[in-house]
Amino acid sequence: MAGHIEEGYFNDTSVDGLNYAALMYWPGEVHEGNGTQQVIIDERADPTQREALRKVLHGESTTPGATHFFVYNAMMSTVLATLYAPIDLSIDVDARMASLTIDGLVESRGTPLPKTGSTALSNKIRLNTPDGPRYIYAEMGSGNTTARAGIELDFRDSYCQFNVLHMDQNGLIR
Repeated sequence: MAGHIEEGYFNDTSVDGLNYAALMYWPGEVHEGNGTQQVIIDERADPTQREALRKVLHGESTTPGATHFFVYNAMMSTVLATLYAPIDLSIDVDARMASLTIDGLVESRGTPLPKTGSTALSNKIRLNTPDGPRYIYAEMGSGNTTARAGIELDFRDSYCQFNVLHMDQNGLIR
């Protein structure tokens, strides 16, 4: 999971313009727990911003169960040390395109779903979840990710999701 914060605050600390990534692995279903997580925060963040983002990304400063960060963290038995690195990230939700590079650690690309069958069939799939805990809507895509940080991942033509998220400590802002 990766994101760019266009505008945001943690208490009085601005986190505008910062990027983050969270690598997560579970040996089985997420709800079964026993996961491993490693967060990578934009090296441009100053010490106060780093601590703010660390708390948010580990679900430490939210109403229990109100954000996906809290839920994912609750399913972890191993939380690796947070890394700080340059993060090159671009996301276009409507085009279903994304690119993430964290030198030596992560390479990830998201693209639209491939068209199958008749060219008349659309490859655009949108999930609308106006009452869901994670986002209001999301576009589906295909993703490729290689990670060589504390967690090693290799995904080819895997599930990928693009969404816009507006949240605070109590969950989504609608």
